[in-house]
Amino acid sequence: MVTTSSSTWFFSYTTKLRFLTRIQKFFLRSRTTITNKQHYYSKSSENHYVQQQAVVATIQQGSQKEEEEEETMMMSIENHHPLKELIKIDEEMSALTNNMVLLKRSVKQLHFGSWEEKEIAAKQIKRLAKDNLKTRKSLVAELGVIPPLLSMLDSDITDRKRLAIQALIELANGTYTNKAVMVDSGILWKLPRNVDNEDEPTRHDFALLVLSLSSLANTQFPICSSEILPFLISILDSDSAMDSKKTCLGSLYNLSSMLDNVGPLVSTGLVNTLMGFSSDKEVADKALAILGNLVVTVMGKKAIENDSMVPECFIEIMTWEDKPKCQELSAYILMILAHQCSEQRTKMAQLGIVPVLLEVALLGSPLAQKRSLKILQWFKDERQTRIGAHSGPQSGIDIVIGSPINQQDMNEGKKIIKKMVKQSLDKNMESITRRANGGADSLKIKAYVISSSSKSLPY
Repeated sequence: MVTTSSSTWFFSYTTKLRFLTRIQKFFLRSRTTITNKQHYYSKSSENHYVQQQAVVATIQQGSQKEEEEEETMMMSIENHHPLKELIKIDEEMSALTNNMVLLKRSVKQLHFGSWEEKEIAAKQIKRLAKDNLKTRKSLVAELGVIPPLLSMLDSDITDRKRLAIQALIELANGTYTNKAVMVDSGILWKLPRNVDNEDEPTRHDFALLVLSLSSLANTQFPICSSEILPFLISILDSDSAMDSKKTCLGSLYNLSSMLDNVGPLVSTGLVNTLMGFSSDKEVADKALAILGNLVVTVMGKKAIENDSMVPECFIEIMTWEDKPKCQELSAYILMILAHQCSEQRTKMAQLGIVPVLLEVALLGSPLAQKRSLKILQWFKDERQTRIGAHSGPQSGIDIVIGSPINQQDMNEGKKIIKKMVKQSLDKNMESITRRANGGADSLKIKAYVISSSSKSLPY
């Protein structure tokens, strides 16, 4: 560890070294000047002139060499590890001292200053909280800056309100305790109920703050969704920018991940709003993720089934080849809706879901393929059950209507059905091949069509 006396000696030594070097350079320049004057007054001898030039060059080379040696020595001294550590510590202590002075003054102004001083203090607190996590925690736990910042949210001056929101966002960043303190302090009651009275930047800042606070839903800290939902839904239903709506959808996803929040979410009519966003490729993945959390509950599944856009909207999303994540989420929702629900499977079949599932099973992502094949298996099993109920001998039932059917007619009927299925399959495969991008995928599909029969497919 470098002591104070050693550091003092070092700086004294370097100062002396620089002073001696300057003196040496001065004498070298003086010698060079004298040599040049001698050369001026002794032009008569050419050999003497050459000698004088050689002396000058030698002196200049020596001076340059000494300068390089001095720079090398200084660099080696500056790169000395204990000194670097000492300088770094000194800089950190100086910065910490300055921040502490600013922090004390800002907190005092925030509590007791005028509105103008509070605005300046909010800017400083925002900067200090952004730079250091420890400062961020001490501002809330020890210095109590949350209440005065919340009081600034009631201001009618937009800039003042935005400064308070941005400071709160930085204070909440990455700190569970700070978020909990904000909620306990009643920050959710400060959210605007009518977002039309706020300008777009203020809406977006509020949405970012709510997104940060909504992460508490995944913890043991209780957060009341009914206090947040009016603000989030009003943003989604307004003419706010898409960035603000995306942020609100992120908050809703955090809330929907907890089963206790499903009831309040569904009762607000959120499902219909989310179905509308599902048709927009820009935010469809976020809306589908929320619906995926809701559909696993009885209340959520019923609300989704009763929507007029279901299942047609999800089938359409399955055709989005450029959105594999949306295909996966849509297949997940369809899989839950179709499970043990013949009514939904009938609707899906009538809307032409089978060719779409076949295409995704061949060209989709691995997860989308797996889910599509699962749904296709249900359609196949259901069809076999329906056919099996009318084929073969039926015990306890005497058929007396119509003419008897012999084995030959039955075999011919089966052949006709197989031929029709094969033709339908070939037609579907041709359509899939045309939509696929050429190259290896097309060759793979063609080989699959040639080597497959109707019995080997999942449907």
